[in-house]
Amino acid sequence: MTTAATAETDRTTADSPAGVEPPVGVRAIPVIVRRRLSTLDRAFDPYSWLVTAIITLVAGILRFDGLSAPKGYIFDEVYYPTDAWDMLQHGVEWDEKVNGAAYVVHPPLGKWLIALGELIYGNNELGWRFSTAVAGTLMVLIMIRVAYRLFRSIVLAGTAGLLMALDGFQLVLSRTSLLDIFIGLFILMAFAALVLDRDHYRRNLQRALERGWDPSTTPHLPRIVPWWLLASGIAFGMACSVKWSALFFAPFFAAMVLVWRSQARRSAGVRGPIIAGVLGDLGWLVLAFVLTIGVYLASWTGWFVTDHGYFRHYRADNNWSEPPVIGALLNLAHYHSEAFNFHTGLTQKHTYQSWPWQWLLLGRPVAFHWGSTGNCGAPSCASEILLVGTPVLWWSFLPALAALAFVGIARRDWRAYAIMTGVVAGLLPWFYFAVQDGRTMFAFYAMPALPFLILAVVYVLGAIMTPADGMATGSARTDRQLVGTVVVATYVVLVALCFAYFHPIFVGTLMPYDDWSVRMWLGSRWI
Repeated sequence: MTTAATAETDRTTADSPAGVEPPVGVRAIPVIVRRRLSTLDRAFDPYSWLVTAIITLVAGILRFDGLSAPKGYIFDEVYYPTDAWDMLQHGVEWDEKVNGAAYVVHPPLGKWLIALGELIYGNNELGWRFSTAVAGTLMVLIMIRVAYRLFRSIVLAGTAGLLMALDGFQLVLSRTSLLDIFIGLFILMAFAALVLDRDHYRRNLQRALERGWDPSTTPHLPRIVPWWLLASGIAFGMACSVKWSALFFAPFFAAMVLVWRSQARRSAGVRGPIIAGVLGDLGWLVLAFVLTIGVYLASWTGWFVTDHGYFRHYRADNNWSEPPVIGALLNLAHYHSEAFNFHTGLTQKHTYQSWPWQWLLLGRPVAFHWGSTGNCGAPSCASEILLVGTPVLWWSFLPALAALAFVGIARRDWRAYAIMTGVVAGLLPWFYFAVQDGRTMFAFYAMPALPFLILAVVYVLGAIMTPADGMATGSARTDRQLVGTVVVATYVVLVALCFAYFHPIFVGTLMPYDDWSVRMWLGSRWI
C-alpha cells in the first residue's frame, strides 16, 4: 500500500523519456537513485498557497474574533501579562510589593512577545492576548506548509491545517496569554526547517551526481552549507527561550538529522554512508546548537543590561569577584540553578493537574474561566473556557499512532518515523518525570507534541484514501479510492461538527446551564 505522496513521488521523479538526452553538462543518473533523492522542488504552486491562505484566514478569524472577552485575567494570565508589562517598564519582571525584581522561573522570550502586543494595544485584554493569537494562527500556516512538503498533496496539507484550526486545545491556548502556544510555534518552526534541510541536502547530492561527482571514486562529499539546519537552531533557541522543556526535543531532532543524512548518502551510493560525512554532520549540529545558545542568551538582554534583575549581581552581593561578562554569566547560571531546583521540586497538588497518560484521552482538562452572571434566557447560566481538545480529533490520536507505527515499520517510511519522533519527544519525557518525582503537570504541557499528533492522523488518512497503486484521476479512479475519500471527508466533517458543538466552551459563551452541562461528556473529570 502506498500513499498519495508516494504515488506522486513516483510520477514526478521518473527519468527523462527514452531517447531524450539530459541537458548539456548534466550527467544522467539511474532512475532509482533520482527517485530516492527526490524532493518537493517546485518554484511556486499557486493552488497549495491558495488553500494555505484560505485555511489560515479561517484560523485567524476564529482566534481573533472576540479576543478581548472575557474581561480580566483568566487562569495563569495573572502572571505572564503582568510580567510582560513590567518588563516594558523595567526591563525585567518586577514585584510591586517590594519595588524590586521578581523571581520567575521561565525564560523571558514568551513574555517579551506578550509585551509586544501590550506595547501596541496597551495593558488590556487585547494587548496581552494579541501575540498568542498571532502565534496560534502562524502555527496553522506552518502546519499546512510542513504537511504539503511531507505528503506532496494539497488535500492532505489542507486537512492538516484544517484539523489544527478546528482544535479546541490549540484555539484556547491561542486566545489566552500563556507561554505554551509560543513553544508550540517555535518547535514546529524548528521541525519545518529540518524538513527543508533534509530536502536541501538530498537535492544538492543529486545535483552533484548530475555534475559528475562519483561517490565510488571521490572520497570527499560535496560541500553543502546547511542553511536550514542553522535556521532550525535559531528556531529551537527561541523555543528554549520560552520554556526549558523545549530541550526534550534536542536529542531526538539531532538523531533524526543524522539518520536522514546517512540515508541520503546511501541513496547517492556513498560507501559507508553512516561514517562518511558524520563528522561534518556533527560539526554543523554543534554550530546549530551554538546558535541556539546565542538566541537563548539574547532573550535575557533585559536582565543583562539592567542592574536590578533578580540575582543580577548575586556574586557581588555575596562579596565574591564579579568580572565583566563572565560574572554576569555566572550570576545567570546561579539563577538557572535555583529555577531548576524549583521545577524539580514542584509537587504541590492542583485541582486541574493531570498526568501524561491522561492527556490524549482528555482525562483532566483545565478550566481557564468560569462565570454564571448575565442574561442567557434561562434561570441559571454558565460561561466557561475549558482547555480541552476537540474530542473527535483527540480520541483519534492513539489509534492513529498505532497505525502510524505499523505502517511506518512496514514501509520503512521516513515520514512516519519523523512524525513519531516529534510525538515521542513531546510526550515521553513527561512520563519519566511523572513516574520519577510526581511533578505537578497540566494538559497544556502537551502543546509542542500537538502538530505531530495531527500529522499522524493525516498520515493515516492519506493511507486510507490511497489505493495500493496510487491515486488515479478520471475514469481510472477505483472504488477503493472513492470509498477512502468519502471516509476521510466524513471524518473531517465530524471534527468540524464536534468543534462547532464545543465552540461555546472554547471561547466562554454565556449559555443556559443545562446546555453547558450536556457538553461535560466525561462528567466530573471535566468539571
